Amino acid sequence: MSEQSSLIEYPCDFPIKIMGKAQHEFTQTALAIVRYHAPDFDAETMSVRASKNGTYLSITCTIRATSRAQLDALYQSLSSHPMIAVVL
Repeated sequence: MSEQSSLIEYPCDFPIKIMGKAQHEFTQTALAIVRYHAPDFDAETMSVRASKNGTYLSITCTIRATSRAQLDALYQSLSSHPMIAVVL
């Protein structure tokens, strides 16, 4: 699908949910990957929630997406990292 036929109009605010085990450096690692692909991301807007038992963390980052290629690269980087279990 080309950007012209995409359902998303760029630029736009785009929420990304990142989940993984609650371990040392998880939040910082996810933030570093997000900032690599979206340098203007403000970490103050990031929300972090622990699972009921505290085993997992869920991070929501709303970035200013500029293209489909940017989102694809970000999802690929996040999904391929061993600390990250799920990216939505």
